[in-house]
Amino acid sequence: MRRSLGHGSRRLVGGLRVRLVVTFVLVALVSAVTATALAYRDARTAVLQRTQNTAVNDLRERVAAVGAGLDLPPDQRSLSRFAAKVSEGLGARIVVARHQDLTAVSDAYADTEGRITAELRAAVRSGDGARFQRVQWRGDPYLVVGTPVTYADGDRRTSGLEVFLITDLRAERDDTAALLDSVRTGTVPVVVLAALLALLAAGTVLRPVRKLGRATRELAAGDLGSRVAVRGHDELADLARTFNETADALQASDAELRAQEAKARRFVADVSHELRTPLAAMTMVATVLEEDADQLPPDAAHAARTVGAETARLSRLVEDLMEISRFDAGAVRLDATATDLADTVRASLALRGWTDRVVVELQEDVRAVVDRRRIDVIVANLVGNALRHGAPPVTVTLAAPGGDRVTLEVADRGPGLPPEVRERVFDRFYKADAARTRSTSEGGGGRGGDRGSGRGGAGLGQDGSLGQDGSFGPGGSLGPGGFGQGSGLGMAIALENARLHGGTIEVAERPEGGAVFTLRLPLRHPDEEEEGDE
Repeated sequence: MRRSLGHGSRRLVGGLRVRLVVTFVLVALVSAVTATALAYRDARTAVLQRTQNTAVNDLRERVAAVGAGLDLPPDQRSLSRFAAKVSEGLGARIVVARHQDLTAVSDAYADTEGRITAELRAAVRSGDGARFQRVQWRGDPYLVVGTPVTYADGDRRTSGLEVFLITDLRAERDDTAALLDSVRTGTVPVVVLAALLALLAAGTVLRPVRKLGRATRELAAGDLGSRVAVRGHDELADLARTFNETADALQASDAELRAQEAKARRFVADVSHELRTPLAAMTMVATVLEEDADQLPPDAAHAARTVGAETARLSRLVEDLMEISRFDAGAVRLDATATDLADTVRASLALRGWTDRVVVELQEDVRAVVDRRRIDVIVANLVGNALRHGAPPVTVTLAAPGGDRVTLEVADRGPGLPPEVRERVFDRFYKADAARTRSTSEGGGGRGGDRGSGRGGAGLGQDGSLGQDGSFGPGGSLGPGGFGQGSGLGMAIALENARLHGGTIEVAERPEGGAVFTLRLPLRHPDEEEEGDE
């Protein structure tokens, strides 16, 4: 649950829908902020420019109108009267008139020293026309315009009289601030609208993507008929069309492979079935030859025994192939009955003469509903491989640790199995390196899938059980040296039998050396089977 929640939260945070919405909102927000900044800058510039132009023009016109009656050089009284008259025509804004050492202010109580800077005075004194400067005084903005007064003659010489106009810009500041607040307020609905448009666009884009993802999951789950409807001619439509083409090709390939696999299974089953009759005749002839081998010359006796061993091995291979083909075709069914597992293991070992060669540790009274014949096949394969390719002592341990499952461990003290062999030990026809074999007299081949051994000629049937005559047949007979060389299918058949019971077989390396095969089966009790039958 915790893992699924983490996956869901990562999908929620990093999903395509979220990324689209975030991208739309960021673009809208950046656009709104940029537009606000540009609008504020342009509006502020326009307001200040208009105020500056108005102040400069008004000052020039007022100075020209009042300055015509001013006698130069002026005294303090006439300079003050001049400043007052200029201010009257400018909306009572503060006017400062300077002539050499004389200074007159239209408002005697106004502090002008902090608002008229030395830079502005120097620029006005240069006589190049009107100059202006925006200044901050006591936290408020002001526009200061200065202009020199020139004589009315043609050479436009400066008279030494300088006039400064101080204009309060707080009203303009408040207007631009109000404009900025309005634009900021309008940003919120713009961002909300962008988010809604992003959700709409994400739904339009992600709807076919979700359908494609659902079809892909269905295809991965085995529904090869899953397809996506193609709408439009955009990139998503091309992607859906490509997916459909890929699914068509995959479905066709799967159908072809299934047909080839069915043919191969039928071929193996047919060939195995057709070989049974001649092999039965060959087995009887080989048995007769082996029985009379002692009366034959040495070379003929050896040839007779070799023919018998190879005929038995071929019989085992045919029977194993038929069994595998039945598993592949799904034609195998369990004949499950209430069984004492400890008794079953002991009977399997005794049947093959392994009781004295195996150390058993069997938990008693472990009863379960299993197919006894198939459990016998599993035990024969696991123990037979341990005896053939491991080293003594071979131990067989039966336990039901949890009450719901039963385990059967077969361990040996041999060289063990390398990791690459453990990965493939249950593969069909796989045999490990012959160096795993304890001795040439005890068989050939490595651990693969060889069933147990027995005595005599005909031997175990295809499932590892006794033949009708009580002898051991293909799948577990002894070769001339003790253990016959296996077909490489025994371990695969054992695993299939375990899976048929809902279990599995695992292989591992013992810490002190050797291999251990563990059969794990669900422990179905007899009373559960009776309830299921009802």
